[in-house]
Amino acid sequence: MLSLEVRALVKATVPVLQQHGLALTSHFYRRMFSHNPELKNVFNQGHQHSGQQQQALAMAVLAYAQHIDDPSPLAPVLTRVAHKHVSLGIRAEHYPIVGKHLLASIQEVLGEAATPELIDAWAAAYGQLADILIAEERELYRAAANADGGWAGWRPFRIARKVVESEEITSFYLVPADSGAVPGFRPGQYVSVKCFVEEWGLAQPRQYSLSDAPNGEHLRISVKREDGGDDKPAGRVSNLLHAEKQEGDILELSAPQGDFFLHEERDGPVVLISAGVGQTPMLSMLRHLLKTGSRREIRYLHAARHGGAHAMRDGLRQMQQRHAQLRAHVCYEAPRAEDALGRDYQQQGRLQLSQLREMTLLPDADYYLCGPVGFMLAQRASLLDLGVAAERVHFEVFGSNAVGA
Repeated sequence: MLSLEVRALVKATVPVLQQHGLALTSHFYRRMFSHNPELKNVFNQGHQHSGQQQQALAMAVLAYAQHIDDPSPLAPVLTRVAHKHVSLGIRAEHYPIVGKHLLASIQEVLGEAATPELIDAWAAAYGQLADILIAEERELYRAAANADGGWAGWRPFRIARKVVESEEITSFYLVPADSGAVPGFRPGQYVSVKCFVEEWGLAQPRQYSLSDAPNGEHLRISVKREDGGDDKPAGRVSNLLHAEKQEGDILELSAPQGDFFLHEERDGPVVLISAGVGQTPMLSMLRHLLKTGSRREIRYLHAARHGGAHAMRDGLRQMQQRHAQLRAHVCYEAPRAEDALGRDYQQQGRLQLSQLREMTLLPDADYYLCGPVGFMLAQRASLLDLGVAAERVHFEVFGSNAVGA
């Protein structure tokens, strides 16, 4: 437990972090990568270039300072961070490196305001946070290594099949290159894929949801090609996977992780709400429910720009025809001429849950959200406004963003 003096000193930095947090974290990353360039292979350099990682860390440091008296409200966030760390191969030995550069950055950015007492207080606070994460991550590594077909770290997988699913999404069916067992996972979880990006001279990890039910035969990821635009560069790894990786090629994978997954211990209805490539964990949950013969009612709500961007729509249609418990509702924001209302989609425009009360508001239902952050914030707010309890709403966020509680 941190002393009253330490907590008071950390809390006193909250106004400074609110004003200068981004400058601090930007300086921190520049410093760390300058002194420890090997860590560029661990951190997403795309998010570094866009500033997402710096902003996310600034918000995290601020939140920790604000909750230093009682960090328990941050527990769900720390659990999510621990899963992502394990998926990326972050180990206990990395924490002293990060801590050293964080404390040095506080000194260098704050100058004379960073008194020895303040640095000592932040050293103690960081040590407490590191201990929490290291302990949780140790258990995740142990569980991953001891699971049937499991491992810790990276394992080579071969691309057995590559299937184009839409204009921008392609599925990769992956099998162990060592001919060993395929691990199980909880529907909704993800893996990290590591590829060498020649342009940067770095190995780069990216996290992708598993888009099929656990089956003991393969792991499937369905990857959206991230094209460049006026406000963002093209996704290096997604474009590499689409354009260069072919059947027979080898990818390095982490073991499945993630705290967003289907609650199989419950027997109430399941409402799956997604947009774009956010449907990937939903498809894993949906296929698992149907494959295992679950009798739970299922509602599948999906938003896409148009039919050309809607991946795996034929499979969804077939599942709905075969299973009476499944009802689907698809919205196309800008349907093409060849997209047929009633066949390909049920509504033009954006997904509005307030217009679908009868379909979505089911007793004891669990609601799962995945898609762009703005989409999930809007859908979560709609569900709460409609009277759904917050603990019944579950969401997945990738990248360096977060959705508030």
